[in-house]
Amino acid sequence: MKNILTLTGMLALALGPVSSAMATDYVGSEKCFECHADQFNDWQASGHPWKLRKMEKARYAKLPLPPGYSWDDISYVIGGANKKARYIDKKGYIITSAKDGKEAKTQYNIQDGSWSFYHKGEKKPYKCGPCHMTAYNPEGNQDGMEGMIGTWAEDGIGCEECHGPGAAHISEPVKTTIKIDRSVESCGKCHQRGGMGPEPLASSGFIQHHEQINELKAGVHKDLTCLECHSPHKRAILAKNNCAECHEEEAATYAKNIHGLQGTRCVECHMPKASKSAISVASYIGDVRTHIFKINTDPKAEMFKTVEEKGKKSTFAQGYVTLEYACLSCHASRDKNWAAGKAKGFHRNN
Repeated sequence: MKNILTLTGMLALALGPVSSAMATDYVGSEKCFECHADQFNDWQASGHPWKLRKMEKARYAKLPLPPGYSWDDISYVIGGANKKARYIDKKGYIITSAKDGKEAKTQYNIQDGSWSFYHKGEKKPYKCGPCHMTAYNPEGNQDGMEGMIGTWAEDGIGCEECHGPGAAHISEPVKTTIKIDRSVESCGKCHQRGGMGPEPLASSGFIQHHEQINELKAGVHKDLTCLECHSPHKRAILAKNNCAECHEEEAATYAKNIHGLQGTRCVECHMPKASKSAISVASYIGDVRTHIFKINTDPKAEMFKTVEEKGKKSTFAQGYVTLEYACLSCHASRDKNWAAGKAKGFHRNN
């Protein structure tokens, strides 16, 4: 990623005057590589820098394009690492139709190679700050494009989005000159929807994406931090397999039952894919693991609740996972009553 200091002149032309804080204090993630190569390489593979990429970088990911478009028509790609990719045109608007204006599915879903509608046919400006870039400022238009709402120092989630501006640390590389924030709220700035409260929003039978903080606070592990299981520099799927550190007895007995012996991990039941980012694989299988953990074994329990306030209805996930997501996502030919019976003494007997 380009050092922001080398872009000052270009940014000044595109955006007008660049603030001294942006020009001086943010140095770009590549500067971090010089001393923190391991963390930098983990971060490169994590998906965070892929949250927003200029066409010049994204085109080498071999992503397909919406109907009628060539790479010469694209300015940026949103995502494209693990779940989905969306495309931004040369004026800074997210592409929502074919190039000739006809109806078209313009969101590419990486897992199964399918396409989905995204705000079909709308004129959709890119206003995804501050969660897709580093050092977001809601004022101005990045690269001078009218559809790009706000400006930023670096595309994607760079090192300085979490650690703060790095100029002082470059000058004096000690811990006191860089931000180290291990709180849930540091991750929750982006991994939430509608604020950080314990009310995960849902629709169409799934929790909506990037609500990990809402889910965590709604569940039984609300006092844990993200770093209990995750390295902030690595991909989320490389989380620690450390459930037994707190649940030693359950882990010991579970290891001897049929699920444990066949290698079914704790997360398959306690963190089922009850959330959806790009696609749903089946009725009770999305593409993102929930962070609620607790399983309600009552066959009458409902995963979601609908609340009406001032004439507006909203759907939220409850503070538990129900049997259709925890059990029937694998045992699809069974029903919730069967699952409830099997859930008794599950860690010991099944």
